[in-house]
Amino acid sequence: MFGHKTKNTIDSLIGLSTRIEGNLYFKGGLRIDGHVKGNVIAESGETSMLVISEQAKVEGEVRVAHLVVNGEIVGPVYSSELLELQPKARITGDVYYKALEMHGGALVAGKLTHDQVGEQILKLAPPKLAASNA
Repeated sequence: MFGHKTKNTIDSLIGLSTRIEGNLYFKGGLRIDGHVKGNVIAESGETSMLVISEQAKVEGEVRVAHLVVNGEIVGPVYSSELLELQPKARITGDVYYKALEMHGGALVAGKLTHDQVGEQILKLAPPKLAASNA
């Protein structure tokens, strides 16, 4: 509507019994029910959606256009469009967003920063390498 395309389909699923160690890059829609230890980053320049379910845990940086959280994220969060924090959402880390919808019961232990220009959010800081001795 009004020339704005939104894609709310889930293309990929990380199941409840799945554990991933390492960075995860995706485009389109992704739902995480399992455990990811590493950064979860959507390809920039495309509308992306990430769903973190109630049972899911992500330990690392999250960068995506549309983010729905009902599980746990430990690390910084960058949402260039809409961030939805559902009742059981738990985020430990700073959060950068363009639009925020927060339900009662959702917890954020970190700084909330609003940015009106969403595309700049995804480009704020390059992801850090996991094994850096410098």
